[in-house]
Amino acid sequence: MLWFSVWAVLVVGTLVGAFLLGRRLWRSAVALAAELARAASTAQQLADKVDELQQSAAARDTGPTLLADVETVRRRYDDVRAAARGRRAERAARHRRTWASWGAYWR
Repeated sequence: MLWFSVWAVLVVGTLVGAFLLGRRLWRSAVALAAELARAASTAQQLADKVDELQQSAAARDTGPTLLADVETVRRRYDDVRAAARGRRAERAARHRRTWASWGAYWR
């Protein structure tokens, strides 16, 4: 009779442990499926963004290259130099205004 109770406790304990282990595995599998769905959604968004950026890069003018037409390169160079001269003039005007305003403090 003693052996019967020992075996009954062992079998019931094994069944309870198997149930708990199975429940944990089921919950882990459900969580894994949810994460895989989220990862697939994120991968799709990333692929869409990559396609958008590739189309944007293909449409964007990268400017003249070494083998481009000389006139195209000259026009681009002149435009860049004119923009730099404009920025330089604005910076000099700001510099003069700043020195003039500081001069009021030192007189």
